[in-house]
Amino acid sequence: MATAQRRITREYAEIQSNQLEGVKIAPIDNDMFKWNIELTGPKDSPYAGGTFKLFLTLPDNYPFKPPILSFQTKIYHPNVSNDDKGSMCLGILRSDAWKPSCKIAAVLEMARGLLLEPNPDDAVEGSIAEEYKSRKASFEKTAKEWTKQYAK
Repeated sequence: MATAQRRITREYAEIQSNQLEGVKIAPIDNDMFKWNIELTGPKDSPYAGGTFKLFLTLPDNYPFKPPILSFQTKIYHPNVSNDDKGSMCLGILRSDAWKPSCKIAAVLEMARGLLLEPNPDDAVEGSIAEEYKSRKASFEKTAKEWTKQYAK
């Protein structure tokens, strides 16, 4: 756990000194294993103007196991579950895809990138993915409405 703590602290400092566009981070109660994240919706996306709250949990054996990232703000997105868990389907976070060389900053950049370009072929919400592929205007309209309603 001491190794994980050192690595997390170092990565946190790197993120603080090289601010990621549209991303704010803050450990919860000085616990470096639990972070509140704020993502602002990219301007050329249906999420523009929204601020999304996420929760990042780092395992005791980080970086050998991936972090868990979940949306606390409701979002209409094929790669985020529409339940109270807000689970995110992000390839890099799968145990079989995660490598100890991966960093938290990359995870956060990829999460924000999914707001710009969803991946309907790796969806948690099949019906939203289908709508994204076949009726994109309808998807974007609903995503904008949800952003206005929930991502204040």
